[in-house]
Amino acid sequence: MMPPSIDQQLLERSEAALASVVLDRLDLGTTDTFEVRDPATERVIATPPDHSADDALVALDRADRAGAAWARTTARHRSDVLHRAYGMLIEQRDRLAAVITREMGKPLAEALGEVQYAADYVRWYAEEALRPAGGYRENPVGGSTILTTRGPIGTALLITPWNFPMAMATRKIAPAIAVGCGAVVKPAALTPITTLVVAEIFVAAGVPEELVQVVTTTRAGAFSEALMADPRVRKVSFTGSTGVGSVLLGQAAKHVIKSSMELGGNAPLLVFDDADLDRAVEGAVIAKLRNGGQSCVAANRILVQDGIADAFVEGFTERMRETVLGNGLAEGVTLGPVIDDRAVANFSRFVEDAVSRGADLRLGGSAPEGDGHFFEATVLDRVPESAEIAQTEIFGPVASIARFRDEADGISRANATPFGLASYVFSENIDRAFDVADRLDTGMVGINQGIVSNVAAPFGGTKASGLGREGSSEGLEEYQEIRFYNLARRSAGS
Repeated sequence: MMPPSIDQQLLERSEAALASVVLDRLDLGTTDTFEVRDPATERVIATPPDHSADDALVALDRADRAGAAWARTTARHRSDVLHRAYGMLIEQRDRLAAVITREMGKPLAEALGEVQYAADYVRWYAEEALRPAGGYRENPVGGSTILTTRGPIGTALLITPWNFPMAMATRKIAPAIAVGCGAVVKPAALTPITTLVVAEIFVAAGVPEELVQVVTTTRAGAFSEALMADPRVRKVSFTGSTGVGSVLLGQAAKHVIKSSMELGGNAPLLVFDDADLDRAVEGAVIAKLRNGGQSCVAANRILVQDGIADAFVEGFTERMRETVLGNGLAEGVTLGPVIDDRAVANFSRFVEDAVSRGADLRLGGSAPEGDGHFFEATVLDRVPESAEIAQTEIFGPVASIARFRDEADGISRANATPFGLASYVFSENIDRAFDVADRLDTGMVGINQGIVSNVAAPFGGTKASGLGREGSSEGLEEYQEIRFYNLARRSAGS
């Protein structure tokens, strides 16, 4: 079957969107550049500056000075600016979606969904900026009144991943702006263009030019080492691998930098015998294939109880078979490319290893010939625990299915991982669903649905999946310091 052809008008609009981006917002005269490639075609689509650690320190100085002034503005002013930014992001949704699809690869419909999701974080924090913070209480032993306030923590270092280049940027930048912090943002070298567009729109909405500094670089290690050693950095927020997160936490120790780490996942999805089959199949497909499976909360291990397993695997495989693979700019495509050739090689290795250990390959399992980094929607059934894919975050369109006997067996297998970001439970018995959810050692649980993310909910995990939360009111608190005043009172108690 030939892949769908690309809409030429969409291609032209995406080229225009890419051409409109200012790639060097720091304007430091950097001559080194690196290539950003479209994963669907492997063609170069941009050559942003490859900033050095010294450049990053200049950016930090700018953000720190701008942040000191921004912290003195009113909450109403910051809220109004963020509301304007939200409106402008929505107005430019087509441009933003085109850039996301070209540099990351996801189908255009999914890219438009990410634009809305990302903009929703901006709107949420525009509103959250005005919600009261702090408290008033009497000293339990009398003699004084306890007052607490919240204020901006200081300059933030924000490091974002490639898989949701817009949403992961706004989820960090918006709360920093809302509370009064300056920020240095380092987007992933694979997908830096979207963040540059977002920064441009923030400035157009009224954010001071130097408040949010975007540093594009391939020298991630030197960048983080230089900035984390600078005492002006008071907050770091990182989304990425557990290994890199551990290094950053070590660097944060020197100056006791407040840290948010959203790290690796190995999400279990449990389907019990009493689940609604159609709802479980649909939810599992969404949890597996959202963003082409390139998500830290993707269903990594699908665990199905014996009684419903055969019917579930049949239904799930048929739904996966309906996936249309191709360039995200082509009409009807539901599965775009994966991010690079290393990912393709990993998936091929996972499949070969699982099959060699006895897994049943029900669908897909290979990379089609031709340009781009593509891999078929793949279903592996009866995957043994010894298989590499059962122990590793897949981060792609390969579904790993195993069977379990009873509730205790399912929970034990679900928790048998050092990670604890997200999990999913499908059961029509509400008591069982909540009991299982309570016993799963993860920060988030989807019950009878395949999506857990919501701007109004705290996003984050347990164990090796990180610390801190993003989104909701908890996400704002990550950028604030709490101060306490003890006010003596002559009339308060004895």
